[in-house]
Amino acid sequence: MAASRSSARRYAEAAFEIASGDGTLDEWLRDLNTAADVVGQPTAERLLGNPAVAVAVRVKAADDALGKQVSEKALNLVRLLIRRGRIDLLPQVARRYQELYERQKGIVRATITSAAPLDDAELRAIQAKLSEMTGGTLRTDVNVDPSLLGGVIVRIGDRMIDGSVRGRLERLRNRIAAGTI
Repeated sequence: MAASRSSARRYAEAAFEIASGDGTLDEWLRDLNTAADVVGQPTAERLLGNPAVAVAVRVKAADDALGKQVSEKALNLVRLLIRRGRIDLLPQVARRYQELYERQKGIVRATITSAAPLDDAELRAIQAKLSEMTGGTLRTDVNVDPSLLGGVIVRIGDRMIDGSVRGRLERLRNRIAAGTI
């Protein structure tokens, strides 16, 4: 699995380098997401990833499915992945490319998990504070987890801010167990 993540990263970085060089970052992002969606369909996945089917047949199928939807350069990447038997990496390549794209554009992703659904004012207040903290454009995913009991947990990359009641209770329990209270 780690090898496939590494391979996906290398393909994404190569695509990003090409896109940066010719000013087509947005086009590549759109094309990779489109290609990943099409290739991820069960029928396409079975055909394009099947080594028993001739490479020429799989490449022709990809051309037919994607030819009018994506640029020639993105289609060449799909063809390369098919030829190398790595078409299964395409969704990971698309995700890695999006991460590179967002980093370059100053976009920060955050996941906000709350115990109960947040109203618009609460969500805007949290987003404003996070935007101030990160200094970038914020994209948020919002989840509800009733096991938090109350409060919110925010994840930004590998950083976690735990403002949940459950988290506070666990920290209190740990302090009591350690004898620091």
